[in-house]
Amino acid sequence: MDIYDNSDARDLRTDQEFFALITKSFDRIVGTPLVPNGKGPHWLYKDAPFVVLAQNRQPDPRFIYANHTAQSCFGYSWEEFITLPSRLSAEEPFRAERQRLLDAVTTNGFIDDYRGLRIAKSGRRFWIEKAIVWQLVDDHGRPFGQAATFSTWSNAEGSNPEGAASAPKFGDGAI
Repeated sequence: MDIYDNSDARDLRTDQEFFALITKSFDRIVGTPLVPNGKGPHWLYKDAPFVVLAQNRQPDPRFIYANHTAQSCFGYSWEEFITLPSRLSAEEPFRAERQRLLDAVTTNGFIDDYRGLRIAKSGRRFWIEKAIVWQLVDDHGRPFGQAATFSTWSNAEGSNPEGAASAPKFGDGAI
């Protein structure tokens, strides 16, 4: 059983071991730091101005991490996010494209400059822009899932249902 399979009560929001996994794998695989020097798990979860999401390796992967910016973007609370199958972040017609992306990440270690259509809890459809998706791999090469980060997103045309809040837009995609 994977230690990040959602079966235990482990809270990854500010977990130092999970923070090390997500940041070290990003640095090692992508080649640049995910967080500024001196910032830790609390900053990544509460204050980072970019989305960070992670999913486990189950056959139908579930989210195991979503920072505050991700929660704001998608409209789910922490408790809702960590029970959500990650495939539900994309509408049915776009799930095959999303799966091809994840398969490419498994093969290549990471992709950058990804653009894809996603759906929020409210039904609001939005484009994620300049996303980086990478394998979560520990120092011994053991895979634990995949993670994604992006700092730019925009509502898809005609997708802001009555009462749905627009997500703020951060930066230009630089992490």
